[in-house]
Amino acid sequence: METDELFLASDAALRSVVDRIDPADLDRPAPQAWSHTPDPTVRDILAAHAYDEAWVPGVLEGRSVADGDDLRGTDLLGDDPVAAYDALNDTATAAVRRGVDPGTVFRFQYGDYPAAEGFAHLATYRAFQAWLIAHHLGIPFHLSPELVAGLTEHVLPQADQWREWGVFPPAIEPPADADDETRLLCAVGYWPGPPQPVGSA
Repeated sequence: METDELFLASDAALRSVVDRIDPADLDRPAPQAWSHTPDPTVRDILAAHAYDEAWVPGVLEGRSVADGDDLRGTDLLGDDPVAAYDALNDTATAAVRRGVDPGTVFRFQYGDYPAAEGFAHLATYRAFQAWLIAHHLGIPFHLSPELVAGLTEHVLPQADQWREWGVFPPAIEPPADADDETRLLCAVGYWPGPPQPVGSA
């Protein structure tokens, strides 16, 4: 799986969870470790993902928040947060499917990366947040076998380095009979314990 395909699969996984959030749960507390907002709610987490989706077209063009950020502080969710997120997700998906010059540099706040690696960063944030949000809200969810394989290929080899950056918590020893999804989640410290932070790309 190429990393742009990994991004699309991860983004679709997150959307599948977002689309099942009960509007009544938007005001529920979310783990503080997921947000810089004091006492965050699930809506705050969704707002962060909406912001991330809104920035995808710009990132694909090599833009950076250092060039100006008219999205920060903007209410991107409005009166129908899930529908607003879905619309931004549609726009991001269309931008990726149009194709990206392999020479494009993705300029994140924490550094510059070639497109292939940058897509893996974006995919990581979305895929594991999909699992964490579902886990937090009790939404039935599994990472697809294709997504597990893609994350194992492109993310797992860098897991220890990302752990040093504070992205992943300590690894967990998987059960002897663990399936591939469980082994992946254990390797990044997300199974079966409480929700943990995933650093936004």
